[in-house]
Amino acid sequence: MKIELKKRDGIYLVIIGGLILIILGYFNSTSRNHMNNDFDEPGRGQMGMGIEPNNSSNLNGSDSMFTEMMIPHHQQAVEMSDLALSTSTNIKVLELAKRIKTAQSSEILQMQSWLGTSDSDENMDEHMGHGMGGMMSESEMETLKLSTGKTFDRLFLEGMITHHEGALHMVTMIKDTNNLEINTFGLDVTKVQTAEIAEMKELLASL
Repeated sequence: MKIELKKRDGIYLVIIGGLILIILGYFNSTSRNHMNNDFDEPGRGQMGMGIEPNNSSNLNGSDSMFTEMMIPHHQQAVEMSDLALSTSTNIKVLELAKRIKTAQSSEILQMQSWLGTSDSDENMDEHMGHGMGGMMSESEMETLKLSTGKTFDRLFLEGMITHHEGALHMVTMIKDTNNLEINTFGLDVTKVQTAEIAEMKELLASL
């Protein structure tokens, strides 16, 4: 059977065909843009499925808690060492305080890099200030600030011994860590501060 198309019918078909191509092109472009947005949006993957941003620190719960607690703990040790450096006249106490300040200031920066922040948790600071981990209380710190001579040296050494013992206890929080850097950090703290406790006890006995 032969189908004859009038000229007017042919024009209609061309117009309809053109509209169909435009519509298909629009939906194809929209689909591509939607897919690209899914990939470009931070923290999202294909078809809008969520992918958590990469955490470079790779800290588990215990590692993170240990780090958040140890930062203010170290910060107080640095503060105590600063007091010794400006108050004590005992050469051995001064040498010890300088060593503690240098080591623990560096470790603070290291721990802050794990957390991706230069600020310690204010709530954690307050919690630690209530005697946890061998921290000196506000009144004990104030007494230390007002002391001089051998009295200062004695209070500083006694306070730092307790402080170090608290740190050794805190290190047990990461005894099962799978993070090599955290594990190495804990081993170093244990080795160094155990030796410093023995050194401080000898200094106390010689005052």
